[in-house]
Amino acid sequence: MHDILERQRAAFMAELPVPIAMRKDRLRRAIAMIGDNADRFCDALSEDFGHRSRDQSMLTDIAASIAPLRHAIAKVDRWARSERRPVLFPLNLLGARGRIDYQPKGVVGVIAPWNFPVNLVMGPLAGIFAAGNRAMVKTSEFTPCVAALFEEVAQGCFAADELAFVSGGADVGKAFAALPFDHLLFTGATGIGRHILHAAADNLTPVTLELGGKSPVVVGRSADMARVAERVAMGKMLNAGQICLAPDYMLVPAEREAQMVAALVGAASAMYPTLLANPDYTSVINDRHYQRLTTWIDDARARGAEVIVVNPANEDFAKSNARKMPLHIIRNPTDDMTVMQEEIFGPILPVRSYDRIESAIAEVNRRDRPLALYYFGSDASERQQVLDRTISGGVTLDDVVFHVSQEELPFGGIGPSGMGAYHGEAGFRTFSHARSVFQQSRLDVAKLAGMKPPYGKATQATIKRQIKG
Repeated sequence: MHDILERQRAAFMAELPVPIAMRKDRLRRAIAMIGDNADRFCDALSEDFGHRSRDQSMLTDIAASIAPLRHAIAKVDRWARSERRPVLFPLNLLGARGRIDYQPKGVVGVIAPWNFPVNLVMGPLAGIFAAGNRAMVKTSEFTPCVAALFEEVAQGCFAADELAFVSGGADVGKAFAALPFDHLLFTGATGIGRHILHAAADNLTPVTLELGGKSPVVVGRSADMARVAERVAMGKMLNAGQICLAPDYMLVPAEREAQMVAALVGAASAMYPTLLANPDYTSVINDRHYQRLTTWIDDARARGAEVIVVNPANEDFAKSNARKMPLHIIRNPTDDMTVMQEEIFGPILPVRSYDRIESAIAEVNRRDRPLALYYFGSDASERQQVLDRTISGGVTLDDVVFHVSQEELPFGGIGPSGMGAYHGEAGFRTFSHARSVFQQSRLDVAKLAGMKPPYGKATQATIKRQIKG
């Protein structure tokens, strides 16, 4: 890995300044790498998951990878332009000039997760390549088929000193994070993110962390419950809930909680009338995560929660080894239950009730700041109150997850849900160095301002002007 990094850095330095045409060429090759191998990637994804919906993979990993790359090609000319900045009086009158040039940083390391193992490689590469960088990618050991395919197809589209893939377990990931990259992007669990940050600190490597957390759904009294149920169920059951932005728990007015639960059951049943043989429904990634989710459900049930299993066809999951898990709605969950303490990352949805919107806001705020917050309702005043009184990485109003698909909106967390952002122009800025350039006047400004010894009246006049404004 050290050798790859050194070759990439040497090639990067030899290429400076990186032409816009070359950046677009790399973006186009990235599109071809995914588009020309879309079917193979879908097969690899399904093999790694045990079963993964082909249509879902096309939507969330193939199309959602190509879209940001195309967007970057269309916008990179504007993003990369130098920006004029005003200089302070009186230098602005004496011919001085200021600007910001956006330079590539060099070699960017990407540590990708397993839940969207194509999209969460290619999405970042849109900003990385648009900014003029090279990239090394550590793929997830939980998706070895996708990792092997990336290593194969990349060789036909990129030189190793442009884009390189590294696979392996936790030991490889640890060594990868400790490399002296010019920037490091990690997407994954908050606990692992802390270790990544420690490893990067030894090299003073700037880091973008895309983590997760318990993203709440706040349902206002003015909300259309049927619409809420359909949209939340869709977002929760997409990829079997294995999404960092999946709605993690719901806060519903007490008098409408039963209606909300019934609507969720109806919506989930309509979208997935069967599960075991349903090609549209994805499996839990591996046995360890399946057991984790099962244990959390048992814990909630043992501590007094009502657990509603949405199994419209009454299928026997105990006799299946497909790792498909139906939606489990947890009613009356309490803080001592694991499902209310940890990010769920699976098809489990706790539903809690509240009396006043202020109570719902307090419920959100006593937890770590989430990656996303979702609000449903037509009450503009209440909506604004929720927005003003909470802090989250991003927000989708009257739906869930969708803000991540908007390339003109920065995507990122805050606090335990992450640091930094990318997507679109925000990604270009993240993977660029904004270098200040000041062009001094031809006049002897230091003498005119009294900055050149011996100090005297001009010096005092400058000091007085600076202090008093």
